[in-house]
Amino acid sequence: MAKFGKWIGAGLGWAFAGPLGAILGFAFGSLIDTTQHDMPVSDRTTTTGDFIASLLVLIASVMKADGRVMKSELDYVKKYFIQSFGPETASEALQMLRDILKQDIPVSEVCLQIRQRMDYASRMQLVHFLLGIADADGQVDQVEFALILKISGFLGIEQNDMASLKEMFVKSSDWAYKMLDIEPSATDEEIKQAYRKMAVKHHPDKVAYLGEDIKAKANEKFKKINEAYNALKKSRGIV
Repeated sequence: MAKFGKWIGAGLGWAFAGPLGAILGFAFGSLIDTTQHDMPVSDRTTTTGDFIASLLVLIASVMKADGRVMKSELDYVKKYFIQSFGPETASEALQMLRDILKQDIPVSEVCLQIRQRMDYASRMQLVHFLLGIADADGQVDQVEFALILKISGFLGIEQNDMASLKEMFVKSSDWAYKMLDIEPSATDEEIKQAYRKMAVKHHPDKVAYLGEDIKAKANEKFKKINEAYNALKKSRGIV
């Protein structure tokens, strides 16, 4: 079994309970270690398995947003997972995703469970993944984006953080300012302060506990923040 199966089969904590558990129990079957059900949910912290399982369910909800699931979308997801986690892991993930797609997904209830159990930095990383997959063909579908926007709200992601994440994939003319969550009228000192704040908020180490693969994806956002700051320093001549 590839790493993905191990993440899910041996790594589920709180995700086996609630609406997520109902979906995962059908999709993953024997991969879920039933001995985990004897352990109190309140004592479980978020594991890599919880994160990946949550991601798969949210991906399925986005793919079903327009009422149809196309082969091209599955191909995009597979490509994205290959880039993120490797080919063997991607193959297992795709099979699980197909099973999840057969079910009705109570998005708001699923998001509430995730919000209650997962820290803010990891929830932002979920949205980051969803936007990346939606943009896998080089264009973010508006129906899919509308649902991702709703999901971010259900997950408790602040609007300014969502706007900053969006700029990674759909750049506006003032993208660097939005990336740092400031207005173009900001002073040089305010730009420096905003950069330091965002660098701390989105540092990859905040999700390091989920594993090197997910930390590496989080580093993409960190790099974009530095790119935005360097762009503003150059255009403004900030020392």
